[in-house]
Amino acid sequence: MKSSQKRLFPMFVDISEWKILVVGAGKIAQRRIETLLQFASSITVVAPECSEKIRQWAQEGQICLEIRAYVLEDLDGMHMVCAATSQNAVNEEIGQECRKRGIPVNVCSNQMLCDFHFPGVVLREELTIGINASGKNHRKAKEARIAIEKCMQGRIVE
Repeated sequence: MKSSQKRLFPMFVDISEWKILVVGAGKIAQRRIETLLQFASSITVVAPECSEKIRQWAQEGQICLEIRAYVLEDLDGMHMVCAATSQNAVNEEIGQECRKRGIPVNVCSNQMLCDFHFPGVVLREELTIGINASGKNHRKAKEARIAIEKCMQGRIVE
């Protein structure tokens, strides 16, 4: 790699059977969970409080919700973790502990601690498109996702 900026490899991975932990239940966590629900069946959310939508997903049985503070043991047996609390120090602690354990982690408050980024996702039939702007320009990635969705409305790409 010649560029001084680290680039992320777009890798599509089967996470359907992974045990996934999301720590936090605010706006960012909700967006992460919404994306994960399209791909994974074992999502646990730990947070002292949560949004109404996250509570609804729990009531529908789509996620396991634990209304309490995060503890280190929450990482036990997890295959992927999203640290999405409003407390940067907690997110960083989670990121560092995941690195020690070899668990892929996304730290919403510090992209330098992320093993992966959450892409904008477009799903149409068997087609999955992920859009990422290397964590530099979320607006640009969102605009690209919306443009792709508009382009694909009513069309089946063969």
